[in-house]
Amino acid sequence: MPIHPHPRRVLCVAEKPSIAKEIARILGEGQANMTPAAGTKYIKNYTFPYKLPPHPQPVQFTVTAVLGHVNDRDFGDEHRKWHSCPPFALFDAEIYESLSKDNKPVVTNIKRLARDHDLLLIWTDCDREGEHIGAEVLGHCRQANPRINCLRAKFSAIIPAQIHNAARNPIALDMLSAAAVDLRIELDLRTGAAITRLQTMALQAAFPELDKKVISYGPCQFPTLGFVVARYLHIQAFAAEEFWFIAVQQEKDDNTIEFNWRRNHLFDFEASVVLYEQCVESPLATVTKVETKPSKKWKPYPLTTVEMQKSGSRLLHMSPKAILDAAEKLYQKGFLSYPRTETDQYDKDFDFKPLIEKQIQDNNWGGFAQALQNGEFQRPRNGKKNDKAHPPIHPTAWTNPGPGDEKKVYEFVTRRFLASCSQDAQGKTTTVEIEIAEEEFHTSGLVVLQRNYLDVYPYDRWNGTLIPDFVVDETFVPSVCELKSGFTTAPSLLTEADLVGIMDQNGIGTDATIAEHIATVVKREYVMEQQQGNTKYLTPSTLGIALVEGWDLIGFDRSLCKPHLRRETEHRMQLICDGVSLKRDVMEESLTQYKEVFIKAKREWDKIIQVSRLTSSVVPSLY
Repeated sequence: MPIHPHPRRVLCVAEKPSIAKEIARILGEGQANMTPAAGTKYIKNYTFPYKLPPHPQPVQFTVTAVLGHVNDRDFGDEHRKWHSCPPFALFDAEIYESLSKDNKPVVTNIKRLARDHDLLLIWTDCDREGEHIGAEVLGHCRQANPRINCLRAKFSAIIPAQIHNAARNPIALDMLSAAAVDLRIELDLRTGAAITRLQTMALQAAFPELDKKVISYGPCQFPTLGFVVARYLHIQAFAAEEFWFIAVQQEKDDNTIEFNWRRNHLFDFEASVVLYEQCVESPLATVTKVETKPSKKWKPYPLTTVEMQKSGSRLLHMSPKAILDAAEKLYQKGFLSYPRTETDQYDKDFDFKPLIEKQIQDNNWGGFAQALQNGEFQRPRNGKKNDKAHPPIHPTAWTNPGPGDEKKVYEFVTRRFLASCSQDAQGKTTTVEIEIAEEEFHTSGLVVLQRNYLDVYPYDRWNGTLIPDFVVDETFVPSVCELKSGFTTAPSLLTEADLVGIMDQNGIGTDATIAEHIATVVKREYVMEQQQGNTKYLTPSTLGIALVEGWDLIGFDRSLCKPHLRRETEHRMQLICDGVSLKRDVMEESLTQYKEVFIKAKREWDKIIQVSRLTSSVVPSLY
């Protein structure tokens, strides 16, 4: 979209003060004049001349910021207090917008600046939330200057090339995405407040020990809790089952080779004994197949937000929220690209060379980066996701952060980026199959020939066992042939990495909010963290189990603790973004669903009370 034909003064508003500072540093090129905004210690205003082609004369730019979302929303006094109205009334109660104490001087500042500027350029994060914040900023600026024009700068990294391009090629603010977020905020407020009050007052009446505890409901946090409870109950109900298998070993060339039974194992003891006795009676093993073929270990895909949280949680032993927080700080400092993206494929014109070149100076992976520049580069593999908004997460500049979370996250992202630009690891696999009394066994060995990406990506392992030479029709009597038994094992409790993956698969939260929802269910004491070695497992509290089992027992087609309702909301939000549905129609449809849930829950609330009493008697309690 072309820039305003004759802008004289351009007001740039970023989502955070740190982003505003970097934008002013890049666009101002050292000429920015900084003045503090009145009434707030966080906001600074930066003014400087900037040349906007094709205009021959520089234009005055003023860069400032807000502090995230500008407007607060809440019910009026007649509905805000807990006992001021029946909870059901909150589904239709009036909602008012206001400004928090911190945001009043922020809004005063942007309105004062807007009065004598003719173009508002929004520099919020390029996602739905950013569009909504931009719409809030526009609303306040238009109160001060109804004639001000508005565009948005689109960028994925705080680096000079992208910032200059964003300033010179702005696009329209996405008001449909802003409307979708508007829907989500209002719907979450209404349903969260109504159901929270319903279950809190009912449970407090039944359990005096909960008198001062708020039993909050959230449309994302309850399905998150449901996943944790489902795994826990699966483990509790699990009954180990004994199985039997034939173990075969052969000593050859000073190596012990283990052959695996083709049947794996049997749960029928008598059948296992019959087959084992046949092997004992005719113990001669015959080699039936020897096959050697090339093998490879695929290099990792480019990095998405969800994958960064999953892999980072597992490999760095950090919580998903801590990973995302560290990535956000690195992004604000200009060292990482935008850390909230669903894309795992780079555009065909993406320029990798300058980004790799910046990493050559590093003491740990600089040599690897140099080798990529010298001809070992191979374009990253394409994944299956592309949100058409932001590239995969990658380093935008070299840095050496001090010890701590930022260092671990920066190193992981950078090594992942370099690995994705390398080549797959190459090796050869040898498979040997043998037959004993018509029972088949097999073994395999791996020789790694070229490590390639593994040299820079220590998080992956690819180790093989070298097996001695066998030839077809060779015979031998195994050194060991035994009938052994084992037991099936229950699945483990969920880790945070497991939960991130399950939430993503079920459409609960966004790539940017999944970590926050996990942190919320822990904070609310619905879920507890158990540290075992370097791994943190999640287990539900008594209260968490009671809530999930109680809501499930009521028998909804779409339980609040299942992902269906929230998944439908996310789908409807996308329809708003696509221009297929109107916000008011989606709101009416969604509220109708939640009202039906509320009415049935209130009618059958005694079931949740009964489950809560039973659960509290058999599980260590948080009550």
